[in-house]
Amino acid sequence: MSTILIIGGYGAVGREAAAALTGRPGMTVIVAGRDPGRARPVPGTTAMRVDASDPAGLDRALEGVDTVLMCVESGNAVVARACLERGIGYVDVSASRHVLAEIQELDGLAVERGATAALSVGLVPGVTNLLARICAERSPARDLRIGALLGSGEHHGPAAIAWTLDGLGRLDGSWTMRFPAPYGDRTVHRFPFSDQYTLPGTLGTASASTGLCLGSRLTTSLIAAARRPPVAGLLCRPEVRALLIRALGKIHLGGDGFAVTVQAGTVRAAFSGRLQSRATGRTAALLIRRLPALPAGVRHIEQLVDPVAFLTELAAEGFDLHLDRER
Repeated sequence: MSTILIIGGYGAVGREAAAALTGRPGMTVIVAGRDPGRARPVPGTTAMRVDASDPAGLDRALEGVDTVLMCVESGNAVVARACLERGIGYVDVSASRHVLAEIQELDGLAVERGATAALSVGLVPGVTNLLARICAERSPARDLRIGALLGSGEHHGPAAIAWTLDGLGRLDGSWTMRFPAPYGDRTVHRFPFSDQYTLPGTLGTASASTGLCLGSRLTTSLIAAARRPPVAGLLCRPEVRALLIRALGKIHLGGDGFAVTVQAGTVRAAFSGRLQSRATGRTAALLIRRLPALPAGVRHIEQLVDPVAFLTELAAEGFDLHLDRER
């Protein structure tokens, strides 16, 4: 028997992961949040209130748990430490560089307690990391270019919207990347996804750069505008930020399709489908099923699994894997 605790289990990603894990033989799924009474129930799971800032409550929540999936950015390193101290597996979908860096410092503790912490487990980072490893192993090129095209028509919660706003305009640079049909060539704008910071260390490449565009070209143009100093200044004002978060939560331009692509020299690999939240949740669920057989320590997903085998299995859940031969 295995018990999985999903913190942030009522969000889009947590619900997808729970749906993929619920009902599997010998697996019990607990979905947790600060106020489960206000959340829509997740069929086949047990609900629990968990506040990561409450040590006693967190301690009670971890009793009898084998693996924790972290789907929020709130006290991640605290939760990771609490898990690893108890020999509990830990999986994190965070895309923030500083969050993952704090957890990486727990590697010695994880090895000592024989526990595994898997980081970069989602779409970006996650699938992009695996595509990057494929390209790095097949190309002599030392630089990686990563593009993420995300569906601007998909519903996102306030936390996800706020995270995106925080990243707008923080990095300079844009370039063109080719995405699988029906998207084709699109301009992406550099965005602070964590994969570009961790991949040079895990894959030994000289550099990695990640760019973002949205399914809606109009919405993508707004990303570009946010890089301009006058607009960036407005986004820093709390009242403007709060108004924009509310507005973006109600307005959905474009579809819910996504595509991520990585290129190293002449080698390119891509992954596409519908609903990036579903892709992230299903990636996390697939990694969790493999976690007991993985080595102890804190590692990123590309250090833990065979990328082609993992992505092929993930694609069988309704996604598309595109592996180009070297041209």
